Amino acid sequence: MKVDIQSLGTFNRLAHEGAEQATQSMCQMTGLDAVVDVTKISLVDRADVGEQLAGGEYVGVRFDFAGELAGETVLVFDREGSETIANALVPGGAADEAMARSSVEEVGNIMMSGFIDGWADFLEATIDHSPPQYVEGSGRDVLPEVPDGGRATVDGPDGFEGTGRGRPDGEDRSADGSLDQVFVFKSEIEWVGESVSFYIYMLPEYGPLADVMGSQADAADDAIPVDKLGVFNEMTYDGTQRAADNVEMMTGIETEAEVTQLSFAPIEDVPKQAGTDTYVGTVVEFTGVPSGYLMVLFDETSAVHIAEAMMPIEMDSDELTDQHKGAIEELGNIMTSGFVDGWANVLQTSVDHTPPRLVHDMGQAIVDPLAAQVGQHQEHAFIIDSEMRTEDIAFGAEIQVLPNERELREALDELYVERADQTEADVEQIFE
Repeated sequence: MKVDIQSLGTFNRLAHEGAEQATQSMCQMTGLDAVVDVTKISLVDRADVGEQLAGGEYVGVRFDFAGELAGETVLVFDREGSETIANALVPGGAADEAMARSSVEEVGNIMMSGFIDGWADFLEATIDHSPPQYVEGSGRDVLPEVPDGGRATVDGPDGFEGTGRGRPDGEDRSADGSLDQVFVFKSEIEWVGESVSFYIYMLPEYGPLADVMGSQADAADDAIPVDKLGVFNEMTYDGTQRAADNVEMMTGIETEAEVTQLSFAPIEDVPKQAGTDTYVGTVVEFTGVPSGYLMVLFDETSAVHIAEAMMPIEMDSDELTDQHKGAIEELGNIMTSGFVDGWANVLQTSVDHTPPRLVHDMGQAIVDPLAAQVGQHQEHAFIIDSEMRTEDIAFGAEIQVLPNERELREALDELYVERADQTEADVEQIFE
């Protein structure tokens, strides 16, 4: 399957409009005020779907849908949000468990019917959906079960073969016949004036989605084989693990890559995805094929912990000092070098980067000027997002890459990865 940038933009806009229609329906029913904040298309490993929900308690409704597109879609509220909705529909309704559940089902049914109908209207096709099914659970357990992937060989177009992550049986597809990595359409809705949130996840089956995307793609130069995007995502995972290995080497703290995803969104939405949390880290500009910007970002608590693990003396203050920032700058440089060098080796290109620039600010403020630079040449952006975690201390870090879209396509055009067994060995050698 090939998909072009124009059709990806069309599908993103369609998902955003569907989410807006669903949100307006909810606002009309409840009198509450909410707006769609971010909608993006992500290519993510099956095991990582819903990672953003980790640590929370959620309720919602789920639908099966079938027709031109098939799959499942889920509307997810955090617990506080569902109580707000129940009380808006019936004062005191949140205190009655049955009434609270009925409120979520009623709102969810109207919201998601509009969401799916919007897709059907655009495709000029029939998409049927099941009655709403109430769901509740912790973290991503509230989402439909997505069959685990593993390292899989994927037979792509033009004789291309790529890899997924870790299937010991060597099968080239997951249990449902789709690729190991899946497209997820996700919208985040901001509740104005309230500290609650809800999400719309659309998890289409690969086969029907491939047919629809293929029919939307044209023969333009910006068509990309989706299998190559998947392999590029895997390459990013390996680069992130290489960066995690560098953290372990410098600090003695065992660190692993956790989540890697390749997302696609309008350029104006990119800063919003960084959120309002404060980060400490480094930013570099890299040049070559592709060019762009790479950020290594730590939340403030993680920055203090990981910096002190690098220092020869114990610090008296829990605050972020110049010594902490110097250690983070050094670590960011080493992590970036390993990540970018790994890309250059796999892509067989020359990728250089500037010295790291230390940043300490709100996520949106860090990303906004970088997105503005990239936005001079393109309307949409691929965002490469990886996370790493450790069990030893409170520590988390993100690597975010904002590449030039045209040059990324050039790199993907040249990307060739050998068979799974050879590729696996080659990648290990590259990232040693």
